[in-house]
Amino acid sequence: MEVADILHAQGDTFVEQHPWLSVQQRSVLRAIARCRTAALGGHLDRCDACGHQAISYNSCRNRHCPKCQAQARERWLQARERELLDVPYVHVVFTLPHGLLPLAYRNSARLYTWLFQASAATLREVAADPRHLGAEIGVLSILHTWGQTLVRHPHVHCVVPAGGLSPDHQRWIHPKYAGFFLPVKVLSRVFRGKCVEALRRAYDRNDLDLAGGSEHLRDPAAWRAFVDALFDTDWVVYSKPAFGGATTVLRYLGRYTHRVAISNHRLLAFDGDHVTFQWKDYAHGDQRRTMTLTAMEFLRRFVQHILPRGFVRIRQSGLLANTCRTACVGRARRLLTAPSAPAPTTGDPTIPAPTETPTRATWTY
Repeated sequence: MEVADILHAQGDTFVEQHPWLSVQQRSVLRAIARCRTAALGGHLDRCDACGHQAISYNSCRNRHCPKCQAQARERWLQARERELLDVPYVHVVFTLPHGLLPLAYRNSARLYTWLFQASAATLREVAADPRHLGAEIGVLSILHTWGQTLVRHPHVHCVVPAGGLSPDHQRWIHPKYAGFFLPVKVLSRVFRGKCVEALRRAYDRNDLDLAGGSEHLRDPAAWRAFVDALFDTDWVVYSKPAFGGATTVLRYLGRYTHRVAISNHRLLAFDGDHVTFQWKDYAHGDQRRTMTLTAMEFLRRFVQHILPRGFVRIRQSGLLANTCRTACVGRARRLLTAPSAPAPTTGDPTIPAPTETPTRATWTY
């Protein structure tokens, strides 16, 4: 079972019934349907020993295609292997609230860009505060726009070395407490403040597309009520404790980098009209469940996650930014191998536990 099989059977009907599809979405669907078929050409392989011949069809190489990302992922992982540090790494996830989803249909590129910028800036700002870490850190961010059932769920996975360079770049600073990196509540509030600030600026400059279901937000009073509602709940920021060194990080990154929406191995059945696939229920102990959707609904959910043309979904910032990555990684490695590199505390019970609440007004957004 492959996504291409569903497109072969129902793709033309889906495109006809959904005239709102963008040029990019139509192009991706066409590429996936033609991938590794005679439509893209191929070449003939012949065994010199026995003379057996086999045709190998060309792939589409589209980043949304479930069949075309294995080699790209391996090349990317090999490049990142040269940048890994011999320290534990932390996994932090920033999620946009469901209240912003109506804007995502016509403003996806803007929202996803703000998600990238606000999450990375939040990590770097909070980490630079001496009360938390007092260091300059590096961030690797990977965008996911989907949940397990293919509904729209924009979030960014951030993989961060546990520690960073001192402001003068003369020391490597380890976290103050083993197994603890940065306070989640502080991250959540700073992240919310940065996203809402970007949203307000775009509205004031008339940069938002408020057509369709968001047309009522053109009224200033409705807009203010909409923005105020974003502060009614805490925004979700999830932080997983440090998970090992370089080898573990590489294996972990391979699960997140070059995937879009759904992998072919999760598809279980397709009878021509309905698609059954497997999904993981995180709310109930990661149980494996199955879901059946009509082909039209499955494809509708799938196209929501086709990114705008040219949009970069893997970004690096801070110490890992393209402009300074080589120099900063080299300096960090030298400092980490120096005998004087400080070690994190081991969680002595006599040491006060790190606070999870902001202690200064500047963190309140």
